[in-house]
Amino acid sequence: MLIRYSTDSNGKPIEKAVIYTKKEHNIPLSSLDSDAVYVITRLRDTGFSAYIVGGAVRDLLVGRKPKDFDIVTDATPSRIKKIFRNSRIIGKRFRLVHIFFGEKIFEVSTFRSIEEGSVGNVFGTMDEDVQRRDFTLNALYYDPLKEQIIDYVGGVKDIKKGIIRPVIPMDRIFIEDPVRKLRAVKYGATTGCRLPFSLKRKIRKSAQLLSPISPSRLTEEILKIVNSGHAYDIVSKAVDTDLYAYLQPSATNLMLDDKKYSKAYFESLKELDSFVRQHPESRLGERLYFVLRDFVSDLTEWKKEKENGTSVAELYKTTWSRCRNFILPMNPQRTELDFAVRKILAGYGFSMKKKERNRRKPKLVLPAEEKD
Repeated sequence: MLIRYSTDSNGKPIEKAVIYTKKEHNIPLSSLDSDAVYVITRLRDTGFSAYIVGGAVRDLLVGRKPKDFDIVTDATPSRIKKIFRNSRIIGKRFRLVHIFFGEKIFEVSTFRSIEEGSVGNVFGTMDEDVQRRDFTLNALYYDPLKEQIIDYVGGVKDIKKGIIRPVIPMDRIFIEDPVRKLRAVKYGATTGCRLPFSLKRKIRKSAQLLSPISPSRLTEEILKIVNSGHAYDIVSKAVDTDLYAYLQPSATNLMLDDKKYSKAYFESLKELDSFVRQHPESRLGERLYFVLRDFVSDLTEWKKEKENGTSVAELYKTTWSRCRNFILPMNPQRTELDFAVRKILAGYGFSMKKKERNRRKPKLVLPAEEKD
């Protein structure tokens, strides 16, 4: 184990970070993405520092295959763009660079300072950047060339202990970005790490901070849950911490009022997780089917509707509208919600011809994109 030192105002050496060598972290090079290593090598060769950061390091450390390899560097977005022709700068305020290798996208960010708190956009140093990270298990930096993990915050020990601990002080972390509460719950569900009592209590007591979050951002978070393969565990923890009422208020109210519906809803989430794992390339509409079917089942007496010869188009129009309102503030693509509703109705023996369906589909006004 190595130590990274800095100096205090008097020039006295102080310990800044622990450096774990390959013998200590045991991450095999074969588990890294070669293109991610190439990006880091190019940045280093051009005179910049660069590291794999965040969830990828966490996953590598526990032997999981990372879904994404995010990279952080001291190069500015414009400089990164000049180094990599296969890239583009994204974001209006918080500018990042996406580097493309076929269908793969690597997100490269520049070290940020804490001058404007943990959500500012002023470039800074690695020592500052780590203080902006949400939780210690996501605040690790991995150097694939030296095969070292740089740990400023005790993240390696927290992962081994199975605990989620915030980096940012508790009195600021959720005020500066309320969505961090959802991330804490999600990390607890997907990594098996526990939320300490004090953290869980803080999340529950400040749940209302999610209220002003834009629908587009909440949609992004809900879709991550739906697509995670861990929806049952995440939603269970979100309900327990009072967060789900802000993600899916209608479903939460039904669960509180009707134990039968609550049981069915969670059983559907288990089926959703199984479906996502078995069909990782499935479309969103197929996944929304599991979220909506229990709600639709109680909308009417479907057997009687069939016996009475109720208009399929009229049933579709009403069901689509009710489902649209039910899943607010989530705002999925119209075609995906359409697919889910059609699949549910087909299960009751109601199928629509494509022309009829398109002609009668109600209009959906999408919210404006976030400014940042």
